Parts: sequence; structure tokens; C-alpha cells
Amino acid sequence: MKNTIRVERAIMDITQQDLAQAVGVSRQTINSIEAGKYVPSTVLSLKIARYFNKPLENIFQLEEGD
Repeated sequence: MKNTIRVERAIMDITQQDLAQAVGVSRQTINSIEAGKYVPSTVLSLKIARYFNKPLENIFQLEEGD
């Protein structure tokens, strides 16, 4: 699964730690999601999308084979 979290953070000029605190996870979790090593739960995905005030589909996209 691809995501645009790194881009969205850059637009808002926030760190992984800032986002992690806002959605209630560790910085390492955000790092793993950005790197594509961890697929977040539905609830966490929705929290991240809400934080960026974007539709879920604008943040997370399925890739071929997902």
C-alpha cells in the first residue's frame, strides 16, 4: 500500500513526532507506515486522513497485489 504521508507532512511542515502525537502512536509507527513496512489499522488510517483533512483515498492507495 502506498501513502502520501511524507508529502502531506512536508506541506504542513510537521515532523513524524508531531503527527504521531496527534494520532496517538509512536514516531517509529509513522516511520514504518511511510516506508511501507507497516499497514495501519482502519482506525489509524482514518485518524491520519482526518488530521490532514483529506479523504482517506488521497492519503492511502492500494498497489497491484495488495
